[in-house]
Amino acid sequence: MKRNVLIAIVVVAALTVAANAGTISGKVSGVAGESVVYVDTIAGKTFPTPAQHPLIDQKGLLFQPHITVIQAGTTVDFLNSDAVAHNVFWPSVGGNKKLTHNLGTWPKGEKRSFKFDNPGAVPLLCNVHPEMAGYVVVSPTPYYALTDKSGAYKIENVPDGSYSVTAWHEGAKNQSKPLTVSGDTKADFTLSK
Repeated sequence: MKRNVLIAIVVVAALTVAANAGTISGKVSGVAGESVVYVDTIAGKTFPTPAQHPLIDQKGLLFQPHITVIQAGTTVDFLNSDAVAHNVFWPSVGGNKKLTHNLGTWPKGEKRSFKFDNPGAVPLLCNVHPEMAGYVVVSPTPYYALTDKSGAYKIENVPDGSYSVTAWHEGAKNQSKPLTVSGDTKADFTLSK
């Protein structure tokens, strides 16, 4: 009997949590290609550091994927799969030039890692091949999405509440807007260069 009561309490608690989480979805327009949408910093709220390390490969003289979205505190692994040496550096994080960093240059098959603690867009470059470019977008929360090529996105399991939501696109001005999440919530953005 005690076991059944405990199971019932767990089920009710799970349903209560699920009932208080919503979805933010919409479209980013005004720009072509993929964008990033994320819930900005939530005052007084911290999130556990993700254990998984996303991989950015340098392959075919490209950063692959071109845009990687992560939560602040995530460690990213950078791999060189090309037969030539590559370098990874960034001149700023979120426009802050004091956060520049250079991981150095390394040959095919080697990997270097870096933990990104500061939110913002990180433009990735290669000293050896100046035509190479990519981005890591560091979200301050785990609530983010990379749009599809049409600009559509969906962020799931966002706790009900009021937030600032930001849209980012390579070469465009960020746009932020206040949003109250309650169940399924729509938020569209129109970005300009």
